[in-house]
Amino acid sequence: MRNAILQLPEVRTANQERQVIRAAIRQLERADIYLAGITYMKLDDREAQRAVNQMRANVESLRRYLGERRDQVTE
Repeated sequence: MRNAILQLPEVRTANQERQVIRAAIRQLERADIYLAGITYMKLDDREAQRAVNQMRANVESLRRYLGERRDQVTE
């Protein structure tokens, strides 16, 4: 799996493409966990909270998009 990411071939097979997308989705899920942690720190800063909420929305949107793209990858 790591080879598909590190080697960055010019043309990936469908299986390699799905693996890379799955890895990206896992990273986004981890990012959301960290952002959720920030949310529960209650920073008492509206602007910071607004930015964290926007980032979480963007992460979730990208995760959904990649999930759809992964499902569309065919051999």
